[in-house]
Amino acid sequence: MPRVGVVAGRADLATAERAAARFLHALGIPTTSESLRDTPGRMARAYAELFSPRPFDLTTFPNDEGYDELVLARSIPLRSVCEHHLLPLVGTAHVGYLPGGRILGLSKLARVVEFFARRPQVQERLTRQIADWLQGQLEPAGVGVVVEAEHTCMTLRGVLATGSRTVTSTLLGSLREDARARAEFMMLAGLSR
Repeated sequence: MPRVGVVAGRADLATAERAAARFLHALGIPTTSESLRDTPGRMARAYAELFSPRPFDLTTFPNDEGYDELVLARSIPLRSVCEHHLLPLVGTAHVGYLPGGRILGLSKLARVVEFFARRPQVQERLTRQIADWLQGQLEPAGVGVVVEAEHTCMTLRGVLATGSRTVTSTLLGSLREDARARAEFMMLAGLSR
């Protein structure tokens, strides 16, 4: 199976550290004290980590039993960075699919979420990328992805909408077209009332 997430380029941490120091100085934050001296390097390493998905092997198996019911991983932890402010967005993803000829190793649902979250993102695109990737790799009968996240660019600054969460969804195939399948996905994901 193919290796996913192998990144062609590497972060230039020395250049990023110098840029972080200039950024802090431009905001009037001196980095001469003992507690701030290493902050530019820590910033550079932290952002490099946030923007680097861990590679994984795509593990799929033949659907020999012809399983045709929903497979759902609920409440997958999600951490990303808003591409408009480079501030964190944190939440959960609910990812499911109706199998076709192949089934996916369950841990790979969480790996796919992490793969697309580890870059500057907007939540709408992130939700769609996860669904489209699963659709392309598995060719299932349907895919459903719902992301719920708090955007710190909204809660820590600007409007200060503390406690607000944004919900996005992408439903493909029979999870979009069949009202009963869609309702089952939402119920099992814990999203219907």
